Formats: sequence, structure tokens, C-alpha cells
Amino acid sequence: MSAQPVLRTTAGELAQSVAAGIRRGGRLAALVASARDDGSHVLRAILATAGRLAVIESELPPGVEAYPAVTALVPGASWYEREIHDLFGLAPQGHGRLDPLVLPLADGAARPRPGARTAPGAVELAVSGLPGHVMGEGVFTIPYGPVRSGVFESVQYLVETVGEEILHLRTRVYHKHRGIERRFQELRADDAVLLAERVEGTASVAHALAFCQAVEALAEVTVPSRAALVRVAHAELERIVTHLDSVIRHTEGAGQAVANARLSVHKERLLRLRARLCGHRFGRGVVVTGGVSGPPLMAPSEAIGVTGTLERALCADLDALMSTPSFLDRLRGTGMLPVGVAEAHGAVGPVARGSGIDNDVRAERPYAAYRELGFVARIGSSQGDALERQRVRLDEIGASFELVRHALGALDGGDGQWRAEAVPGAGTVVTSVEAPQGELLYLVESDGTALVRVKPRTASFHNLSLLSEAFRGDIFTDFVFIEASFGVSIAGVSL
Repeated sequence: MSAQPVLRTTAGELAQSVAAGIRRGGRLAALVASARDDGSHVLRAILATAGRLAVIESELPPGVEAYPAVTALVPGASWYEREIHDLFGLAPQGHGRLDPLVLPLADGAARPRPGARTAPGAVELAVSGLPGHVMGEGVFTIPYGPVRSGVFESVQYLVETVGEEILHLRTRVYHKHRGIERRFQELRADDAVLLAERVEGTASVAHALAFCQAVEALAEVTVPSRAALVRVAHAELERIVTHLDSVIRHTEGAGQAVANARLSVHKERLLRLRARLCGHRFGRGVVVTGGVSGPPLMAPSEAIGVTGTLERALCADLDALMSTPSFLDRLRGTGMLPVGVAEAHGAVGPVARGSGIDNDVRAERPYAAYRELGFVARIGSSQGDALERQRVRLDEIGASFELVRHALGALDGGDGQWRAEAVPGAGTVVTSVEAPQGELLYLVESDGTALVRVKPRTASFHNLSLLSEAFRGDIFTDFVFIEASFGVSIAGVSL
């Protein structure tokens, strides 16, 4: 079975088919490969259109390891095809840049080939320095990372500059690669939820929700309405905390010590509220296949009261921060991402909405209880700078608090079913949710007895390739603000 319309085409016509879908109003959401035991491969381009996801599928027979690059017609496919080359050894002809992205392998080393049941064995890495791209008098490079001060994920940037102005930025993310896609194949669906929660720690609920929705689609079951409400409440609390973390990083970079301390306290109180609701600070264990693990551990009325108190205190400090000229000056005009660039790439999440692009899965393809709760998407202006991306997050924090209250309020009084049995049948499905970072996709393929292929596509992976575009004309001291305004999780880039 498949929940999406599937257009099958040859590998030679894949690029033209994707480009035609985009001309008809679609957006490239992902390009995913799967290996088969007989040596063949399947390429799936996922297009997001109004109200649905569509799949364009091509097969590469055994022994065929090249195809015309989609990137030649759709530049937003570049990182996807680099990832496919790393994991499967498939060469997109005409790509132009196939240096390693998520897994730098030695010549002749076995590829992981997720989807094939035969494990590749030991993976031999070939690690080398990032080569420079800019030449000329006075040009020098700064290798920034993978180890940096503070609590940051492992990522390396190569900053090429002539003093202060950044001319070019390159990114290396493979340090976080954990072989997660192969690991999914070894798990039962119920156990795989635990792995999904740990793909991106800042979006544990979103990942569990996207994966479980795929299993539920394959099982053809409907989640109980009360479970859908609990899912929304925890997803929105996760969004508040993650958005707040981006603001905290901005205050740290701007030297706003008081704001940094106060907002960090608010974040901790929100994490403790989540723990009181479900027993875990990151909401893990709540979302399970078929629904949720049970009712909230707090009475909904009590949780609503605590949430209101937290919101009032947090919003007072956020208002004070956004009235501080020295802070706003650091963000205004910094990290410009023009709407045309964001549209051409198909940006998602606050990065897209900060450039005036309206895409939010909660409104475009409602899931859980978002339709019943009357969710309405909010977008920013087309300003496209770090300040506008922060304003988008602050607006969403307020909307998320409101959604949490409505979801909890709908739970108060009465009992009901919390979970339906969900045994996935054979088929392939793609599901989507709006994680804090933006659109999160899960492709799940089952043969009816076991998971054959699970591919998470995070908003962090999709958006991070745009980071270099936001640095044009900026200076090195702007780095922390631009990076924080993108709000990416490197764990979600290199799986």
C-alpha cells in the first residue's frame, strides 16, 4: 500500500519529472535512495504540494550505478545526491560536486546501502582537511570546529575571509554519523520508536510522531482522538523549548547576560513541566505506535494553570529582550536570506517563514488534532534576516502555548482509549510533521513482517545547505547569530 500517489519513471527521466512537478507548484522535499538485496536501487523524489506529498520513483537495475543528476535541473537536490553517493555509491552524472558529506569513505570501501539486508561490515573512513575554494591576495581560511567552546554539536566550518567579511563558507557534518538508517532495519516497529526519539534530541516527540504515523498508515488504523490531543500538547511544548533555545543562543552571543540567565531558567521550568506530564524532560515514551502510552501524569486543569504561569513570566522577559536596541542591532540585517533563494531551495520551518514563505505541515497537511484545534499558520515578512527568523519563533511560542492549553482543555473530564493496535502491513509510506526546525519526513517501507527501510529526512538537513547563502556580505562576528537563527540540529543532518 502507499498513502501517496506514485509516478514511476526511468532514472534517465527522473530529473525532468522532478523539475516538471516543481513547475506545477510542487516543492522538492527530499530525494531518497533504497538498496535491494539483488544489487538494484530505488530512487524516490518526494514533492510537497498543496495538501499532500507525491512520490516520483525510479529503479536502477543491478550493476547500474549512475543516473542523470537531478541537481542539474533542481539545485536544491545537491545535498541529497551527495548523501546518496556517500551511502550507496551511486553517481549523479552532471552534479559537479560529489565530495563527501555525511560519510567520507576510503576508495573501494563498502557502502552501507540502507535497505539491503546484507550488512556492509566494517566501514573504512578517509578523513582529510576541507580544501579552500577562494584564492587571492589577503585571503585566509579559518577551520572552525568540530570542537568549539560551549555546548555545541560536532560540526566543522571552513570560513574563507579577507579579514572580517566572509567570502565563502563550507560545512562538514560527518562527525555525527551514527549509522541510524541501518540500525532501524534491525528493530521491530514498537522498538524502532525508541530509536526515532533519539535521531534528534531536540525533536524527540516530532520524530516519534512522524515514525508512528507511518506505521499507523501501513497498519490502516486511526489514532484515538484523546491520544491525538496528547500528541499535540507534547509536540507544542517541544516547539516552545526548542525555539527558546535559539533565543538563548542569541543572547549569549550578544552578551545579554541577564536575559540569558532568565530565559535559561524559563527553559528549565518548561522541561520540568514536561517531566511532570509524562516522566521525561524531552517527552520520550509518550508517543507510541497507535497512540500514546497513557493519560498525562498531571491533571489537565493543573497543567493548564502551570502553563499559563510559565507563559506570562516568559513573555515578560521576551518583551524586555525585544525592546533592547543593542540586542536588536546585532540581528537586524544579519544573515539575509532573500525570498527568491529560499523559494528556489524549498526552505522549510522558521527559516522559510522568516523569508515570507508560507509552509507549515500543521496547516498544509494537518495531522494529530491540529485540524480539530483550528490551527492557523503564521508567517513572517520577507525581510529574511536573523531578526525576522527570531520574531517568527517568538510568534510561534505564543501560538504553541495556546495550542497546549486547548489540547489539555479538551482532555479534561472523562476517560477514553489511548492506543489502538498498529501492526504494519506490507508497503511504503511517507509521512510528515512540523518539527520545531520545520518539515520532518519519514519514509517507512515494510514487507509485512519487518521494517525494510526507514529514512528520516529532517528539516535540519534540508535547510543547512542554505547556511552559506545567508553569510554573503556578513562578517565573522555575525557567525553565532546566523547559525543560531537557523536553529539546525547537526544530529539531524548526518544520521
